[in-house]
Amino acid sequence: MTSRVIDLSHPIVDGMLVYPGDPAVHVSSALSLEGDGVAVTSLRMGSHTGTHIDAPSHTVAGGRTLGAVSLDELVGDALVVRMPGLAPREVYGWERLSAAASIPDRVPPIVAIDTGWAQCFGSSRALEHPALGADAARELVARGMRILAVDTLSPDPTGSSSDFPVHDVVLGADGLIVENLCGLDAVPDRVRMGFFPLRLDGDGAPVRAVGFVE
Repeated sequence: MTSRVIDLSHPIVDGMLVYPGDPAVHVSSALSLEGDGVAVTSLRMGSHTGTHIDAPSHTVAGGRTLGAVSLDELVGDALVVRMPGLAPREVYGWERLSAAASIPDRVPPIVAIDTGWAQCFGSSRALEHPALGADAARELVARGMRILAVDTLSPDPTGSSSDFPVHDVVLGADGLIVENLCGLDAVPDRVRMGFFPLRLDGDGAPVRAVGFVE
């Protein structure tokens, strides 16, 4: 049976929402068919624009850069945990997470959390997203998670402090974080996912995130 490919990525557009303090996104025409014979677009943006992946070096001194991450690590089975009804800036820990879904003792390498806040992307409300508790991140890592994927600007609270406890847990364990997913309502709770970044040896990169649905 052929899989359907579900796009889980926000489009990159001029002036789009970025994490506070990150470089602004500029998309403009550099060359045109009329004047130059070819169309070429100029892109200016940070490495954590839109739907993107964080390498350990994003927050961990001496951590792996994206160039050291193999494509095999970026495709695998995923568990999608649905967390509807979270309040703005609510921090939900392991107790709340495990009450919302049946989480096995051994989880697949990718755990994606669907809070429903992807619909707020592009608005100021996106900055008030709920956040995962560090205790929940530690438990998921202990159960085998290698990639934490979220539909919010960050698994940590945005703008409230300079602390990133979930980043410290996941990236500190040499795992990876994918932020700003969308379209998770179109995939089942168990699904195969892939995250395909630019081949950029740095702290992160935009990705085309997809779900493979039978």
